[in-house]
Amino acid sequence: MIYVTRLNGKAFAINPDLIEIMEETPDTVITLTGGNKYVVSEAIEVLIERIAEFRRRCQNYKVEEQ
Repeated sequence: MIYVTRLNGKAFAINPDLIEIMEETPDTVITLTGGNKYVVSEAIEVLIERIAEFRRRCQNYKVEEQ
């Protein structure tokens, strides 16, 4: 899960595996595979870095388990 921030400042976590598309319009809109849309304050570049870090943590966890 990654944390994102709504435009009203409230933070919430989202599963990056369910992200279908992210677009800046100029606000960043995240669309999930189920069709739900979320408008967040982070730029796409920030979200991509958070997703990459999430994937690194998952990969390290799997390696440490073995």
